[in-house]
Amino acid sequence: MASSGVQLLGFSLSLVGILGLIVGTVLPQWKMSAYVGDSIITAVATYQGLWMSCAFQSTGQLQCKIYDSILQLDSALQATRALMIVGIIVSIAGLGVACMGMKCTTCGAEDKVRKARIAMTGGIILLVGSLSAIVACSWFAHNVIRAFYNPFTPVNTKFEFGAAIFIAWGGSFLDVLGGAMLAASCPRGKQVTKYPKSSARAPSSTKEYV
Repeated sequence: MASSGVQLLGFSLSLVGILGLIVGTVLPQWKMSAYVGDSIITAVATYQGLWMSCAFQSTGQLQCKIYDSILQLDSALQATRALMIVGIIVSIAGLGVACMGMKCTTCGAEDKVRKARIAMTGGIILLVGSLSAIVACSWFAHNVIRAFYNPFTPVNTKFEFGAAIFIAWGGSFLDVLGGAMLAASCPRGKQVTKYPKSSARAPSSTKEYV
């Protein structure tokens, strides 16, 4: 059974990981324009995220445009959106469940085995949420790499990884570590005493008195 210090560390890592997932999901820098080739105009840098696309000009002006229609988006982008949202919601739910089962909380403190099982369940839920986010980030990264090395992709439309995908990746891996620490709260079985109590009674006297 994990100690309270390990549980608190796992809770802290999971909390930071969830914040990283939220920040990474909101930011538009999931992919940015790649400056490859000989004659590329670098006056404007283009960023694309899950919810909007932005253009950063050399004058310091940033212009962003939210995607108008969901149905017009690529199916891969829609799936990445869904997986990230599911990962965030499931991770938050797992963190709430784990909080009730931690040793440093007073919820159900009279039953330690039950609290350990609740903390373990919260850790498993956190692992599921973090794996969902890892799949989303890896799938998005795979699509960026495939489009970058596709010879039919125009040079001025090639993209590379942005900062947001690395933030989301970092948050998901922190969730994995925190969830694993909380899942280590698996309760042990009841210990059986090696030396049972002696139940022998004093021998009764068989002598007969006349």
